[in-house]
Amino acid sequence: MIAAGPERVYDLVSDLAQMGKWSPEAVGGRWVGGADGPAVGARFRGNNRKGWRRWSTVATVTTADRGKRFAFRVTVGPLAVSEWSYDFESTADGTKVIERWRDLRSSLMDLTSRPLMGVYDRPEHNRANMVRTLAVLKAAIENDEA
Repeated sequence: MIAAGPERVYDLVSDLAQMGKWSPEAVGGRWVGGADGPAVGARFRGNNRKGWRRWSTVATVTTADRGKRFAFRVTVGPLAVSEWSYDFESTADGTKVIERWRDLRSSLMDLTSRPLMGVYDRPEHNRANMVRTLAVLKAAIENDEA
């Protein structure tokens, strides 16, 4: 639960430059191909890090419903990597945020990416990162640091 309205939380989650403040792995991104904000079909380049490792991906927004849902599909070249979504539910105390991730990598891509990324259990790694991301986002909003 985050003590802020769903539109405010959505705006922060969908602001690519801000995401680097909340996430332990995503360091931010930028809109590409003429896009300038979240809209279905808009694409962005996301930048990530884990220790000394750095990589980027391209994502396409699949849902951009302000205050309700922000979702995107991640690719590396022609290969599907994952789908991410954030659902925002208004409550009496603020906003309940649910972050989800779905792995779209092939078994071969999963195996080869493990040593490259330094992540051997991607589902558990992402689960822990999602918990941390939402906790940092909550603290930043509720302490007027966002």
